[in-house]
This record gives sequence, structure tokens and C-alpha cells, in this order.
Amino acid sequence: MITLASDFRTPYPAAMKGVLLQRTDARLVDIAHDFPRQDVRTAAFWLREVLPYYPPATHLVVVDPGVGTDRNAIVLRAGEHTLVGPDNGVLLPAARRLAGSEDRLESAVIDEDALEPVEPTTPKEPMDDSSASARRSPRGRSNTFHGRDVFAPAAAAVHDSDSGALDSLEWLEPAPVAVDLEFPDPVLADERATGEVLVVDDFGNAITNVPGSYLDGRERVAANGDPVPVGETFAAVSVGDRLATVGSHGYVELDVNQGRGDDAFGLEPGDRVILAPVSEGTD
Repeated sequence: MITLASDFRTPYPAAMKGVLLQRTDARLVDIAHDFPRQDVRTAAFWLREVLPYYPPATHLVVVDPGVGTDRNAIVLRAGEHTLVGPDNGVLLPAARRLAGSEDRLESAVIDEDALEPVEPTTPKEPMDDSSASARRSPRGRSNTFHGRDVFAPAAAAVHDSDSGALDSLEWLEPAPVAVDLEFPDPVLADERATGEVLVVDDFGNAITNVPGSYLDGRERVAANGDPVPVGETFAAVSVGDRLATVGSHGYVELDVNQGRGDDAFGLEPGDRVILAPVSEGTD
């Protein structure tokens, strides 16, 4: 199985699938192609939360604002899973969770020149502009679409390799990742939790990094000084009302029943959130 995730929307994922189908019989499964464009952190969060529910697979990830620059293309071996994508941090949170421990996490850099070039099955018509070839990188790679020309062929080759060891593939060179990405931990002290919004989902739920256990035994909390009820479900409050709850990811969310929590609380990813107890009788 090869999963695909990107910020491409359409039609670019179709080109990656075409390359994969030329080179492997693997089952192709879409994770998402509507991650916020160039938003490495948001994509990294969702991959960390989604990929652990998959059986062992090769995961092709392309959220790559640095495409065509000197950033590395990498492969990570995480336990029984393999991740292929740019070295910009997008792979690491998921890889760490899939590996379970650092000693089960391997990394390697792709030698792009050693990959078999990608060509369409139907040759293109010759281009009239004789300078067009000068605008393409060596071996015919596009400077702007490494998802098709680098990561897709690498994912197919990794998936079909006889060995799970990265050093068995001649176009991979074991090397540490250059760009790390870790999500911040909240500060819990004096019954207060100081954290931040990690992401906002499509429903408008503001997902913080505060562990859901903070809400245990509480009927209300103050979110940035504003008291709101705590509910186990969205329907614990009336339609349109705000609440704090524990989301499916295990973190405190600031939400609205059938509405947008980000708008109601005035929050966006990266904003600070302070949660504090609310005394009985406090409005």
C-alpha cells in the first residue's frame, strides 16, 4: 500500500498516481490533498494523527514550499512504515509516532540523479522553444513538481524493494534529517494550562495542545479569561453555543455546537490559549 498526501488539491495528484501506476502494483490510498497550501506544520499534525491507523505502508507526502531549492528529498523508515517526502519537518511527527522509539527510526537522503527518470507513456510533441530544456533540472526533472518526478518514483521503488533496510537501495544515502519539527508542550501549573492552538479543522474546532485530562472533573473553564461550559459532546450545549471538550485526538478543543469555534473564540493556529478554573457562581 502507498498512501498519498499533499496540498495540491487537483489535478496534480493524478500525475503522481500515473507515475506510481507505471512502476508498481501497490494499492494507492489518498489521505488528503487539501492540506492548507505550504502549511508544513498543519500537514505534520494531521499525518501524525491519521497515519497510525494504517497498516504498514509507504507514505508519500508532498507539502513542499521549498521545491526546487537545496532542501533534501528524504526517506524515513519508522518501524514497519516508510515515509517519503521533503526534508522540511513534515514527516517527522508522524514518523516518531509510527516508530515508537528513536532506535526504530532511520533516515536517508535521496540521490535524485540516480533515480530512473520519469517520462510520460505517450511522448510529448517537440517544443518549439529551444530554451525550454534549460528551464528543467538535470535528467528532465521539473523544478516545481518533485511530487511527480522525485517522490513518486522513490515511493514506488521503496515499496517494491526486497529489503526494508534503507541502505539496500543504491540511490539512498543514510543521513540525519536537516529540519526538525516538534509541537510545543503546554505549561501546567497552579491549576492553569498555558498552551496554544495547534490546528483548526474544517469544522472550525480550535484544537489545542492541552491534554484532555485537564478538563476532568470540571464543569466550566475560563478560556483566555472567558468562562465556557465543559461538555463531553457538542450537543452538551445548545446549537450555536460555545464549549470546551476533549476531541478525538485527546486534546482540549474550543468549539461551537454546529458552528465555528475559531470564530467564536477569536483563535487561529499558533495563538496562545490559557485555561483556568472557574469558581462556582462566576459568570
